[in-house]
Amino acid sequence: MLFRSLEPYVNDWRGIYQGGAAAVVRPANAEQVAAIVKICAETRTPIVPQGGNTGMCGATVPDPKQNPVVVALGRMNRIRDVDGLNNTMTVEAGCVLANLQQAAADVNRLFPLSLGAEGSCQIGGNLSTNAGGVNVLRYGNTRDLVLGIEAVLPDGRLWNGLRSLRKDNTGYDLKHLFIGAEGTLGIITSAVLKLFPRPAANAVAWLAVPSPEAALELFSMMRECFGDRITGFELISRVCLDLVLKHIPGTRDPLAQPHGWYVLTEVGDSTTDASIRAELESVLEKAMEKSLVIDATIAESQARAQALWKIRETIPEACRDEPGMLYRHDIAVAVGKVPQFIKDGEAALIKHFKKPNIICFGHLGDGNLHYNSFVEGRMRSDPAAREAHDVTTVIYDIVKQYKGSFSAEHGVGIAKLEEMKRYKDPVEIDLMRTVKRALDPLNIMNPGKVLA
Repeated sequence: MLFRSLEPYVNDWRGIYQGGAAAVVRPANAEQVAAIVKICAETRTPIVPQGGNTGMCGATVPDPKQNPVVVALGRMNRIRDVDGLNNTMTVEAGCVLANLQQAAADVNRLFPLSLGAEGSCQIGGNLSTNAGGVNVLRYGNTRDLVLGIEAVLPDGRLWNGLRSLRKDNTGYDLKHLFIGAEGTLGIITSAVLKLFPRPAANAVAWLAVPSPEAALELFSMMRECFGDRITGFELISRVCLDLVLKHIPGTRDPLAQPHGWYVLTEVGDSTTDASIRAELESVLEKAMEKSLVIDATIAESQARAQALWKIRETIPEACRDEPGMLYRHDIAVAVGKVPQFIKDGEAALIKHFKKPNIICFGHLGDGNLHYNSFVEGRMRSDPAAREAHDVTTVIYDIVKQYKGSFSAEHGVGIAKLEEMKRYKDPVEIDLMRTVKRALDPLNIMNPGKVLA
């Protein structure tokens, strides 16, 4: 019998949350998951479902006080079907996201979900957190990419909702109860995913802009020209770029001179590379005439495009490697309010704290910012730093004023339980508790996550 260390399954990848479990089980199929859950229901043993364990909010970290069982789904990694005509793919929950992207590419299709952890995250976790990523602007969140799911309920029953239909009005759309629930209502074991035609051409550009306001105006200009052909539109501060250059090997500054703010954008089309590149160059020329763009480089190859996207995707990793206490804020406001939010956030932090080191980047096109800040001299292991929530409260209070969200794409887990109490509509909380009690009356599915 092969015994494995529990450590990779009980701690989060950033080293912030440490947990413990009675056991880790690694089922090979949905029937085994159902059998495990049935036993746990009979014995009232808490269950923590787990995919790639790449989350940011501790949703898959087991609480040692509960002595739970971790159900790790990595062995369930079969791609059951790829249907190019129907533009669907049926996959198991343990499939690594990058492998699904490749399987779609093999039949000349696109599965557009893309994020920094795609080489290790699993689709079950992506579904359970309703992951966002860099292509939300064109294709939507994970929720928008799913036609059907299979899930094990808290009593051990296996629900087969693996429908590949785009039209089905036969009652409640139950899959959406499980997508984004972070394993608190059941365990997603398989899913039917949407595929899309692969863009025949794309163009990727790294742009220096004078301000977030200019970036927003540039976005409006590009949207007028390209419409839904804009795949991504990312806002990146110089502080972020410096962190990447410092901590991520093989990266280099895309431009000759440093600037305060950058935009990374990608457009895709069914035309030729030359044609869409020419369109992008034309738009950027007009933007430069309006002083919306200071400097620019358009990737001349796919390798160069990947290098530019690597800078954006490795910012979280670079932040992790920087010494000090990092306060992470995954927020969303209306797109047009992003520049003012950045100003208000900085002013508030300067007012309340000494020398805040602000790390701001995110998906400007859909209003999702990762508005982080370092507190120098405080380490992650410092108990006082862990208890301090003043920075987060300052930022989230501003988010509330903007009628925004304190969790745009990373979920709630255990990291944002207090924010759920403080900022979530009490009626919504009550409705969520009602659903939780109805499906999981024993409270064995990932207890203490999402809802305290």
